[in-house]
Amino acid sequence: MDRLAMLNEVLVQNPNDAFARYGLAMEYSKAGEVERALEEFGKLLATHPDYTAGYFMAAQPLASASRSDEAKRMLVDGISSARRTGNSHAQSEMTAMLEELK
Repeated sequence: MDRLAMLNEVLVQNPNDAFARYGLAMEYSKAGEVERALEEFGKLLATHPDYTAGYFMAAQPLASASRSDEAKRMLVDGISSARRTGNSHAQSEMTAMLEELK
């Protein structure tokens, strides 16, 4: 069973599995399927708003697709999540990326 099939199977059993949802989004992102990746990141962050890595990883394909306004919004939300969860490393990475996009 390939990774996409495995992750989808996990999500059939538990649609709120944050790790599987993140993994699926990442697989789509790696495959260049930006819209599918963003759809999965959206589902992840709607149910797990403090899954901080989701914001940063969603901002990257947005920026690569010249959707910088959307990427900036994602980063601002991610920085807020990082502050809430005390994740200073993620906060600094997203702040640096946000500065690059300005």
